Amino acid sequence: QVQVVESGGGLVQPGGSLRLSCAASGFTFSSYALSWHRQAPGKERDLVASISGLGGSRNYADSVRGRFTISRDNAKNTVYLQMNSPKPEDTAVYYCKAVRGSSFYWGQGTKVTVSS
Repeated sequence: QVQVVESGGGLVQPGGSLRLSCAASGFTFSSYALSWHRQAPGKERDLVASISGLGGSRNYADSVRGRFTISRDNAKNTVYLQMNSPKPEDTAVYYCKAVRGSSFYWGQGTKVTVSS
């Protein structure tokens, strides 16, 4: 049974830091590219960052480049999103996605609120 579970969301102050985690099971984790997406109220779900199966390739949305870092630990079947210097506009539900060809899995999301 495939499971993709995000955690680590919550309230963070602007300029602070937060680390999101996404733990997966039920598929060959290292064979899948992983990505973080986010959806703010009333908006579409957008790509935030992605990382290749072995971690050699990473991509970021312009809005988070230089502030957020995506990483993965294939031994723990976990992908992370380190959020540094978050801004109020980063407030959203953050989702993890695993993709390999036409096969993909989504997590249920974790809510992040950036506010003082």
